[in-house]
Amino acid sequence: MAGFILGAVVMLAISRQSEHEQRADVPDDMLSSGVASVLAVLPSSAVVLDRDDRVLRASSAARAFGLVRGESLMAAELLALARKVRRDGEIRESEIETAGRRFGQESTTFAVRVAPLGSHGQVLVLAEDQTESRRVEAVRRDFVANVSHELKTPVGALSLLAETIQDAADDPEAVTRFAGRMQHEAARLTYLVQDLITLSRIQGADPIPTPDAVAVDDVVHEAIDRCNTKASAKNITLVAGGREGLRTWGDEDLLVTALHNLIDNAVAYSPEHTRVVVSVRPVGDSVEVSVSDQGIGIPEFAQERIFERFFRVDTARSRATGGTGLGLAIVKHVAAAHSGEVTVWSKEGSGSTFTLRLPAFGGTAGLPASTTTPMEAAK
Repeated sequence: MAGFILGAVVMLAISRQSEHEQRADVPDDMLSSGVASVLAVLPSSAVVLDRDDRVLRASSAARAFGLVRGESLMAAELLALARKVRRDGEIRESEIETAGRRFGQESTTFAVRVAPLGSHGQVLVLAEDQTESRRVEAVRRDFVANVSHELKTPVGALSLLAETIQDAADDPEAVTRFAGRMQHEAARLTYLVQDLITLSRIQGADPIPTPDAVAVDDVVHEAIDRCNTKASAKNITLVAGGREGLRTWGDEDLLVTALHNLIDNAVAYSPEHTRVVVSVRPVGDSVEVSVSDQGIGIPEFAQERIFERFFRVDTARSRATGGTGLGLAIVKHVAAAHSGEVTVWSKEGSGSTFTLRLPAFGGTAGLPASTTTPMEAAK
């Protein structure tokens, strides 16, 4: 009996030792609490793979981006990097691009870092979403290219006109004609620089340094006064209507600039002997200022892009009107800086209506929205 008991104890000890050795060779599927806690607070998409490329832990961001599905890593490029890192133990960095998860969705760009984790073949994959930064960088490059082009055109024209005047010094009529062209190009250059300064101002960290209560009536009257000369030259009537006495919160100069740009555009793209209506009305806790014209209208495909900087539906016509291509972009940023928005309704051949919606000062309650268009209300 004693021998039997002794043999059983020895066999049990050997069995436990064998299990311990097996556990030393094969890592536990669960990560230690310290590693799991660190992964939980990482801003990047984090994935931990075991020696068989099975996902042990994946952050919610990694699953949301579609990098992980179930226990599998879906990006083939990431899987190949992980295997290389597991094989030689060297940390690798790369950049990958994955397709959108739904039809029509843009691809996503990731900056990837893959490193070994522990001594059991586990690999840590970190993927940082770079899509927005790449988009911003592309916008910046396009903006610089567009600014360079827009500045080069009037500067080149001024240089050429100056040479022409010099050659035509003995012809007073030609000098007068070319001097007028120079004034036109100089004015265009001035408008472009002013628009660039305004756009830079409202895109800063503190676009409205001293907000105050602003009388909407004053903004409307000032914006119309600035456009009267241009409208009179085309026999276009500027009409103001709607509710009076409304106020909003913000910067009066910026609001006048935004509304002036809307009215100026309406005049520029309207035929002679028509009218442009500026209408003000309260809607809930907001104030809506609408500018309606009887102009050529905007094609449907362009309505989503007209607030982009330097975007023009018809480049030749836009240059003929003397526009800088920044007016509507300024309107959009001014609206955003005032916690508002700008929208457009347009139909080719039937005119356009741009509506600037701003928060009412003090959250003043207004009237419910009406289905009547500003043009109809002014008739």
